[in-house]
Amino acid sequence: MDKIEHIGIAVKDLDNSNQLFEKLFGKPAYKLEEVASEGVRTSFFESGPNKIELLEGTNENSPISRFIEKKGEGIHHIAFAVKDIVSEIKRLKEEGFIVLNETPKKGADNKLVAFLHPKTSNGVLVELCQDIPG
Repeated sequence: MDKIEHIGIAVKDLDNSNQLFEKLFGKPAYKLEEVASEGVRTSFFESGPNKIELLEGTNENSPISRFIEKKGEGIHHIAFAVKDIVSEIKRLKEEGFIVLNETPKKGADNKLVAFLHPKTSNGVLVELCQDIPG
């Protein structure tokens, strides 16, 4: 893994949270996006070399909506940048991690993504992110 790509924060209301984080960082989100396949709207903020992703569920069955229902708003996942997501998935499986989606899928911010089950990573949902070429 190369670096922390971003930290994902689950929020109930993306518009209100965007206003809050805009005040916090002193600048607006650089990207707003909906990932319909995951039932989520996202925004991304930069702070120096670091990124924060805010996530709002778009329906009651989305993973973000279910997370908020169980745990409330807050840190949802930590994402790591990888050069070769397929190789990294294979390596982590061999190390005993449970990969929630063994075939990478298109995520927000022009990334291929895969997630590790929190029960194999000390309760933390880990996202692997690889830039989509092009």
